[in-house]
Amino acid sequence: MTESKKKSPRFWWALAIFSLMGQVAWVVENMYFNVFIYKMFHASAADISAMVAASAVTATLTTVLMGALSDRVGKRKLFISWGYILWGVSIFSFVFLREDVIAAVFPKVSAAAMGVTLAITLDCVMTFFGSTANDAAFNAWLTDSTNEGNRGAAEGVNAMMPLMAILVVFGGFMFFDLEKPESWTAIFAIIGALVFVIGVLGLYLVEEPRIEPVKVGYLRSIFYGFSPSTVAANPTLYVALAAFIVFNIAIQIFMPYLIIYYEVSLGMTDYVLVMAPAIIIASVVTALWGKVYDKKGFAFSGLFAVGGLIAGFAVLYFTRSKLPVFLGSLLMMSGYLAGMAVFGALIRDNTPAGKSGMLQGVRIFSQVLIPGVVGPMIGKWVLDGAKTIENGDGTTSFIPTADIFLAALVAVVLTLPFFLLIGKIGQRGKRRE
Repeated sequence: MTESKKKSPRFWWALAIFSLMGQVAWVVENMYFNVFIYKMFHASAADISAMVAASAVTATLTTVLMGALSDRVGKRKLFISWGYILWGVSIFSFVFLREDVIAAVFPKVSAAAMGVTLAITLDCVMTFFGSTANDAAFNAWLTDSTNEGNRGAAEGVNAMMPLMAILVVFGGFMFFDLEKPESWTAIFAIIGALVFVIGVLGLYLVEEPRIEPVKVGYLRSIFYGFSPSTVAANPTLYVALAAFIVFNIAIQIFMPYLIIYYEVSLGMTDYVLVMAPAIIIASVVTALWGKVYDKKGFAFSGLFAVGGLIAGFAVLYFTRSKLPVFLGSLLMMSGYLAGMAVFGALIRDNTPAGKSGMLQGVRIFSQVLIPGVVGPMIGKWVLDGAKTIENGDGTTSFIPTADIFLAALVAVVLTLPFFLLIGKIGQRGKRRE
């Protein structure tokens, strides 16, 4: 019997439900919240870049502080469940972010400009609760609840959920006209309510892993992951995190503009129907790829994932018609999520035992903060001078170009030297006590 089969059905249900619902909320924020402020408040590329950066900073600080606190308390379930409950409430608050409401409350200022400002502010509030629940507590729970015998399989399930979430969100959004404010009101109400309910469910479903509360002081635990001694004791972990930074910068160069590119630049108003098959296939690939990591190791599984991502970027850069765009998107999404799975498993394999909460801040630093600031800035730089279209109210909106995929391709190629370095240091370091 393999280690993965020894995990209880309750564990797999908790992993699937909380990972999927958390990713649904993140997809709405990371992919469609950009569309929301683009359509409702005519946000510029600079506005979108600022929002992504502010959210990334908030996510990182939250994960550092709350991850260390969960280690000190010695509880994961508490932070997961109540974090999801409050996360749902914060998402629901976006139902009030409409131009008519803003104009009534702030009659002397531009409703569109105030809408962008309020959106960025509320996004940071939502990110605080979401990062507490998902980035800090849930990810620490997943590390604590798995081992080297089943971590790749669990990470494969976890890594496929962003694609499954995209499929769920794409399918759900098909029933809404995103040009109408009332559609966004309904979307935020539904997503907020679902996240709230999942948080309540977690009070009964999540199994608390056996961890000892950390005895060191809170301030020391906050800075544990950034200590030179911690870096020296765990070289494979930190080289993997450095590679993860470059990998995620490549993703953040194009991801904030992806839906806008499909719909506005390519004129694919039916992009959901085109993307759905690619998402389903990529999800299956990602779920299986975690098991490839368990059997073949990081170098084999990671290189194939990065290769798929590079091929996808190349196809998307050179093509515009539906079939090639579908193939490019399939390669891109498969490479992206498979890469997330193998990097995630490698990082968890090299996380010191009993320190997973304290090190979630370092992980989010490499996955969110640096990529979330640098990636969109590169994307904004690439899109400087892009063509614009005039909206019905006289304002203008930019049109993303395929150059974002070329820039992402160049960035992801820079991860390749890290594979050699990880191979020299050692693929899997022991989880130090």
